[in-house]
Amino acid sequence: MIERSVMDNPCRPRHKRAMGDFLRRMDWLGRARAMGYLRLLAVLNLAMLAFLVATSRGGVDRNGFLLGSDFIGFWTSGRMLHVGGEVYDAAAHMAAQRAYFASGDGYTAFFYPPVFLPLCWPLGLLGYFPALGAWLLATGAFHLLALRAWWKASLPDMPLWLPFLAFPAVPIVVTHGQTSFLVAGLLGLAAWLVPTRPVMAGVLLGLATIKPQFGPLVPLALLLTREWKVIAVAAVTALALAGFATLAFGPGVWSEWLAASGRARAAMEAGTVPFGKMVSPFAALRLLGAPVLAAYAAQGAAALFAVLLLARAVWGRGWSPGLGAAMLAGAPLATPFVLDYDMVLLGFPLLWLAGEGLRTGFRDWEKLAITLAFVAPAFARPLALELGVPTMPLVLALLFAIIARRATTPAEEGN
Repeated sequence: MIERSVMDNPCRPRHKRAMGDFLRRMDWLGRARAMGYLRLLAVLNLAMLAFLVATSRGGVDRNGFLLGSDFIGFWTSGRMLHVGGEVYDAAAHMAAQRAYFASGDGYTAFFYPPVFLPLCWPLGLLGYFPALGAWLLATGAFHLLALRAWWKASLPDMPLWLPFLAFPAVPIVVTHGQTSFLVAGLLGLAAWLVPTRPVMAGVLLGLATIKPQFGPLVPLALLLTREWKVIAVAAVTALALAGFATLAFGPGVWSEWLAASGRARAAMEAGTVPFGKMVSPFAALRLLGAPVLAAYAAQGAAALFAVLLLARAVWGRGWSPGLGAAMLAGAPLATPFVLDYDMVLLGFPLLWLAGEGLRTGFRDWEKLAITLAFVAPAFARPLALELGVPTMPLVLALLFAIIARRATTPAEEGN
């Protein structure tokens, strides 16, 4: 009798359906409520940054970190280039960095390729904080410029500054003084310009080689869509940038960088950069205690998933904003070394997916994917560092799958 009464209870299926609809359709999250949440997040982000600066002493925050903590690695490299220093000599770089700011055992290593050195050189002309301010203003403005291209076609009736200031990944970039605004802007603007301005798109992609780990999906997408001009210009630009770096800083920087890259891989595998700050499948498995080989196997499976799903979205189609959005959303899954500040790259696919949903109607799980990907950078690091729970790889996989589905079956096919 007890078993029958539970199974025959008509309220139970309705409850399950209601919970499913709550997440699958999320009809409760309309435009007005979404705008309210964005305003709240923007205020919280700005308040957090203001508090961080106001409570710092001499440019050092309450936890003993220099404001723009990662930027000191770029700035130190710029200073060293002016005096002929070897930026890939870890001991020399550490000594030069600590001559300006010593934080106990802390040290911000420099593993960027030589093509990034021409950007470091002018930073060394300024003091640390003027250089940090100029860097954030210039790269942030470029990132907004790149976002604007997607925004005009997706959400033109929403002020662009609102989702930008509300995105939790933005203050993470600012507090670290990272390269993410620049790299995401290069990739995002290039993905938008491929069909209309292929030469400019190729130049931007060639410049994006300053952070090459986000590039594996780019040639796949360009090859399958036969964007030969973009490929050629990107290759020429990358070679020209490499040639300029070689002429400016000497051919020896390449062998020095390769040696530093080996140290970077060892540092990644050992968790010198805490796994909780990283958002890749590799880092998730390492955080959970898996051995290095198992973590690499998981990373390989994630990369293969990204390649196959992107290839399916591309096959038999020309370049489109949806394809570009899928390529950008899949990029973080294809590399083992990706951190939470790199999530500003998701701004472009999120704008596209939100715009498509408003234009043709949201499909199942799309609002959930947008919401999770937007807010996850605020919680991913605390959950991973404090509780040992890696969440971001699953969020990234969901967003990528949802965008690839939308790009593969546009409104006229999917509705």
